This record gives sequence, structure tokens and C-alpha cells, in this order.
Amino acid sequence: MKQMFKNLFGKKVKDVDKNLEIKSPMNGSYVPLEDIPDPVFAEKMMGEGFGVDPSDGEVVAPVDGVIMQVFPTNHAVGIKTDNGAEVLIHIGLETVAMEGRGFEGFVSEGDRVEVGDKLVTFDIDLVKEEANSTISPVIITNSDELASFDVQSVSDTVKGETVVVKAAVK
Repeated sequence: MKQMFKNLFGKKVKDVDKNLEIKSPMNGSYVPLEDIPDPVFAEKMMGEGFGVDPSDGEVVAPVDGVIMQVFPTNHAVGIKTDNGAEVLIHIGLETVAMEGRGFEGFVSEGDRVEVGDKLVTFDIDLVKEEANSTISPVIITNSDELASFDVQSVSDTVKGETVVVKAAVK
């Protein structure tokens, strides 16, 4: 009976692809994690990742997965991939202080997204005025679960298309 349910409901864990490509969630310029002007991100306190200095105000899913968290202010979104990687997209730095002004969310917790699906739009000019920076970190918050993390050689990024990181989970 147990085996029948396993066959009916989803993949066995060992069948999940351990490899992961993280695409850019925004059009803009690649920023190395160490160069993000915020020590919480730059010193990898939240995990491995990279930054994007956006050229416009649209954020799309960088991975396929399920929305784990949408901050009430819409300045950050967390996605869990099928292989268990947890990807946080944080729009700008110190944008939480904007209390949601200029941000509009298009997803809710529990939604399934695919690469390129619209997550959030934001007023880039307002962020430039009110936040510390428009540079937006993309972090694997459970980096300790990664077997590998390889940043690709990129400069300009196209949302939903440019592969910035190739990683694998343990």
C-alpha cells in the first residue's frame, strides 16, 4: 500500500534533479556578492548569491519553484525549488523602510512559478531616491545544502534568460 502511494504522489527524492540554474530575476548589470554595499549580503551572512543592479522595475522568477514567502512590503520574495534550494530575491537595499511604497506584488505564498514569471514591479526612480541602493541581492538562504555553487561569467543580465549561477544540491 505504501509503495502505491509513493508511486501516485510525486517523485521519490532521489529522482529530483540536483542541478540548478539560477537566472537573473532582472534586466541590469551583474554585481559580485562581495561588492554589494551591505555587509549582511557581502559577507555571506545570509548565504551564497549575487547581485543585480536593475535597469528597470520588473522582477521575474529566476528559478522554477513554489513561493515560500512574499514580504508584506513586496520588497523581497522567497522561492523554494523542487530540489530544495531556497532562493531569496531582495529588491534594493534598505527598501523595507519604504513600507511597500512603489512596490506591487503579483504572486502569493504557495503559488507555483516558472522562470520568467512576473513576481514584483517597483518604481526604480523611487527606490533610487529613498533606498540605500537599487542593487538587488539574489541569495541561496540554505547554502549549506549546496554541493557546488559556480557563478558564470556575465556582465549584463536579461531577466529570465541570463544564467548567472550553476549550482547543485547535496
